[in-house]
Amino acid sequence: MKVLVADDDPDVLRALNVLLGGWKYEVVSASDGVRALGVLLDRHPPTLAILDSVMPGMSGPEVCRKARAALGSRPLHIILLTVLTRETEIEDGLGSGADDYMTKPFSVRELLARIRAGERVIRLQEDLSQRVGELEEALARVHALEGLLPICMYCKKVRDDHNYWQQVETYVGQRSGARFTHGICPECEAKHLDPQIWKMKHGEAPGP
Repeated sequence: MKVLVADDDPDVLRALNVLLGGWKYEVVSASDGVRALGVLLDRHPPTLAILDSVMPGMSGPEVCRKARAALGSRPLHIILLTVLTRETEIEDGLGSGADDYMTKPFSVRELLARIRAGERVIRLQEDLSQRVGELEEALARVHALEGLLPICMYCKKVRDDHNYWQQVETYVGQRSGARFTHGICPECEAKHLDPQIWKMKHGEAPGP
């Protein structure tokens, strides 16, 4: 997993790089808020960010607000690092879009635990997003089957949106994922496999 670490203190930034690299994360660094936001808005951005609350150019909460506004529902877990412990300041940080916060100096074991928790949340969000995509695709297929279907009165083929004629099972299968098995109904069995019985049932004279 790619992780952004942003802090204007070079010692903290170096320590975070060493720690996360040792935990097998791919680390991207930024020394100010503007660069941090640029990383989060990149084409291949990290899905987890550790941001210092106070940075030059743009504060951690400002980065949170702008990133959330730009990224919408894309999975991103943000942990704020702060020396501020007043309730209103923590409230502002979480209200800006951060998911978690830690106070400096932080415990290495606690940091790892919070990162792991964030990673689990991201995995759940990605899984949910995939499920939503699958449901939307299934719904689109259902909608494709709604409305009037032109069907040939002789061969019973169905005409699709591109003016091609297809067997009913092919048309439905492409739009719903349904699979067909072939059988024979009692009436067709009598008509095609035993035509003499069928004729008698329908008041027709049997053949010689």
